[in-house]
Amino acid sequence: MQKADDERKPFTFDSLMEVFRSVISRFPDKRTGDNKRYALEDAALGAFSIFFTQSPSFLTFQKAMQQTKGENNAQTLFAVHQIPSNNHIRDLLDVVSPSHAFPVFNFIVDGINEIGYLDNLRSINNDLLIPLDGTTYFTSKKICCEKCSTKNHKDGTVTYSHSAITPVIVTPDNNKVISLPPEFITPQDGHKKQDCENAAAKRWIHQHGPRYKTFGVTIMGDDLYCHQPLCVCILNEGLNFLLVCKPDSHKILYEWVKELDAMGKIQTLVVKRWTGKRKEIDTYRGL
Repeated sequence: MQKADDERKPFTFDSLMEVFRSVISRFPDKRTGDNKRYALEDAALGAFSIFFTQSPSFLTFQKAMQQTKGENNAQTLFAVHQIPSNNHIRDLLDVVSPSHAFPVFNFIVDGINEIGYLDNLRSINNDLLIPLDGTTYFTSKKICCEKCSTKNHKDGTVTYSHSAITPVIVTPDNNKVISLPPEFITPQDGHKKQDCENAAAKRWIHQHGPRYKTFGVTIMGDDLYCHQPLCVCILNEGLNFLLVCKPDSHKILYEWVKELDAMGKIQTLVVKRWTGKRKEIDTYRGL
């Protein structure tokens, strides 16, 4: 759990790094011998620096900078004392559950809320929009582990994969998003059925819904999420939802809409927009 005094720190890059280092200090270290040339903190901060700068060659560049100038950004920005190799970072961090880093997500959301930035991201009903979507970040027909999802093919081969639900806070006409804690699609203890995107979405809503509902949230998703059990799950956590439902998968619903339209109970709103290149027409229908 994140310390209460961490949440009261002014939201700055330095305070973010301080909280992150505090979280890293609780990471498990699989090493038992004396071979600890690189600190676990350096490995975690090195990995974070890659994502922070969005540069896959960051560490290589830092080593070159160190050789030519005697210092590097990894040292000055992230306080990395020694820069491990990418493979060494993976080896040290593979055993660390992603949930260990979740307090950092909370610190960031609370921080940008305190400085008023979240208000700039509000949209429908003055809510924050949080779309749920799954993404596959590993797939192989040869490499697998006990946490892999599997897909059996007709030719007898098996594809192993790792996927996750990656919720973010979004707003229209803004290409910046705020990342929230993910939920991984992995085999669940005590369950015979293979884990799936919908089950992962329910777990995320149960776990994080009580926290984020205080901000006012509308959950969004594609047709995969649009079914009664998940809608009830969202409402039970005090959240709103805006989900896509296609005619092919929601035939009865569209029959109802057709009947209501014939009764004159469907209202239609047409909005015309000019994008600078072409005219677009949005049609909204509802009760």
